[in-house]
Amino acid sequence: MPSLPSPAQPATITIAPLDVRSASLAEQAYERLRGLILDRQIPAGSPLQEARLADDLRISRTPMREALVRLAGEGLLVRRDARSYAVRALGTKEYFDCMRAREVIECEAIGLAVGKVSDAELDQLAREVEALNAGEHDETEHWHFDDRFHVLIAGASGNVVFPRLVEELRVNARLFRLHSPLHRQRENHDEHGEIIRALRARDAGAARDAMRAHLRSLQEDVRRAIIE
Repeated sequence: MPSLPSPAQPATITIAPLDVRSASLAEQAYERLRGLILDRQIPAGSPLQEARLADDLRISRTPMREALVRLAGEGLLVRRDARSYAVRALGTKEYFDCMRAREVIECEAIGLAVGKVSDAELDQLAREVEALNAGEHDETEHWHFDDRFHVLIAGASGNVVFPRLVEELRVNARLFRLHSPLHRQRENHDEHGEIIRALRARDAGAARDAMRAHLRSLQEDVRRAIIE
């Protein structure tokens, strides 16, 4: 994938101030910035300056610093200098490594989740897929549903570590997709539908196959884009 130049000036974004009555300003700042990064509001390489962000959010630098350190610890940001960070750009190799790890974990998770995801949960997922297919929606809505879909299945496995690992790997993959021209929504919905049908049939083998096909299809889409 082509690398993006690092801008000389901080990204121009508008951030509403936080609710200063809350006891957890660092948590609020973390959630606000994490959402802005994953929803494409802050591009890769854009400097995020601690002092400016603290002023924008109308909080002191201490909770702002805590939020930035936490985001850097999760791999969303990289440090530029003593008081500024930038959104991390994920390389192609790391993306494919993350996706291969997702195959191992999510195929195991869905096999364990068969019979544990309730009919009501499957009905709700199916309704959401149908609504996304039928109507107009932006990419943020697609990604938020995608997060819920995969983390719900990982959680239903009964393994308390799987949801955390899946979420972390998805964030890494998301960093790669944030700055690529790949838009693959309808195919995702069709593949999600296949996964739901396998779960509804309580067929562990079919569910694993559907999840593996979905994750490999995502990787193939990236390979085609790179070659082209």
